[in-house]
Formats: sequence, C-alpha cells, structure tokens
Amino acid sequence: MMLSGKVIIITGACTGIGKAVAIKCVQEGAKVVINGLEDDLGVELIGFLGNENAELVIGDITESHLPNLLVETAKKTFGKLDAVVNNAAFIATSDIDNTEIAFFEKMFKVNTIAPFALIQASTKELSNNGGCVVNIGSINAWGGEPHLLAYSVSKGALMTLTRNLGDSLFRQKGIRVNQINPGWVLTDKEKRNKKEQGMKDNWFEDISDFFAPAGRIFKPEEIANMAAFLLSDQCGPVSSQVFDMEQFPLIGRNMPKDIIITK
Repeated sequence: MMLSGKVIIITGACTGIGKAVAIKCVQEGAKVVINGLEDDLGVELIGFLGNENAELVIGDITESHLPNLLVETAKKTFGKLDAVVNNAAFIATSDIDNTEIAFFEKMFKVNTIAPFALIQASTKELSNNGGCVVNIGSINAWGGEPHLLAYSVSKGALMTLTRNLGDSLFRQKGIRVNQINPGWVLTDKEKRNKKEQGMKDNWFEDISDFFAPAGRIFKPEEIANMAAFLLSDQCGPVSSQVFDMEQFPLIGRNMPKDIIITK
C-alpha cells in the first residue's frame, strides 16, 4: 500500500472528488482527517472508512480557526501530519456583466485563500515529516469558459500558488506541492445539476465526442488515483507541477459556438 502510515487532511471530503480521495487514501493505508459542510454525509463516510482510520471535522474552510483545528486534529488523533489535499471549492457561474465584487471575493476566499491558509498552518508539521500538498484545481485555470469567469480566475490563482510554493517550500523545507486540474468529472452533484437544468436522467451516457473522445467523462475515482500517487513516496521529488486530467489538448481547441458546458 503506497500510503501506508501516512496521515492526510482532505477538505471538501464529504462528497465528490474529495470523498473519492479519502476512500482511496484509506485503501492505500493512510489515516485521514476529512473536512466538509455536510454533517450527515460526513458521518456516513466515517462509518464506511472506520473510526480507526478517519476523523471528521465539519466546518467552513474559510473560517479563520479551521486550518489550525484541522492540523491539531490530525496530531491529536493520529499523532502527526504528512499531507494536505485542498479539494474544497466554490463553483458558480458568472461573467463580466454579472460578477459582483462581493461574489468575486467569496470565490477567491474559498478557492485560493483557504488553501493557502491551510498550507500555511500545516507547514511546520509537513516539514517535520517530509510531507506534501496536493491542490485540486480545474482545467478552467488555463483561461476558462466565458460563464465561469470568477471561478476560472480563482483556479488560475491557485495554480500560481502551487507553482510558487512547490518551488519555495520544497527548496526551503522539503515540502512538495503539486496540483491536479480535472476536466469534466461525473460526481453526484454534477448529475443533479444537469438534471435540474432539464437534461435527462442518463445524460452522461450520451455525451458528444467533442467533450469526451473516450465516450465518457472522468470518474471521481480516477482523480483520486492521481492524487494518491502524488501523495505517495513513489512520486519521488516531483514538485511545483500541474497535471491536467483531460481527454484532449487545451491549446488550439476551438469550441463550437452553439455549445456551452460547465466542468
């Protein structure tokens, strides 16, 4: 098991990609501290993972006390901290005409500042243990879609944070920092969102090959597999890198004018 003995904090871990990462980490021998907003789903996940393998901290990651609470919980419950996965995110549509400053600030607070705060709070413990950070971004970080303005910019800022800290923290403290930029992922929330937008229940079974040359979009478990590798010692001294998990080239791909999607 490639994460045997490691203790990992995972934010946004009650659902979606974060939940898949938590499950994969435990399967690979790690102990996890999971954070999220959905108390009932968090308790259910703890029951699945086992109390001996996981601890739950419910709370908004933007609250100033949460980063230190997560670090102290890891130390108190499992004796140390080896890694952090910044997965919690705020995803909402906006464009140049309807993006208010308060909305923009909230997007940055959740998607960029909160990950920074958790890394900052974790630095001492991670340095002691030769630890690492994996940030979950989005392929929208490279520019994004017109109706995902604020979200795309916040993920672009996270990508720069990853590049910067991945170099400086590795050189100064031996802490690796990397990022995964997922493309379109079939989470339970994505299924519900598309259904609420009027699409049929099985919309994901009939996706244009323009968006999914493989005939399907990514599973959360596939993102989790990449995260587990980056968290492991098998990754070696890789740091300050961004891994795009997408099915097609991002540069030079022309979007049809009549198609708009949300990743």
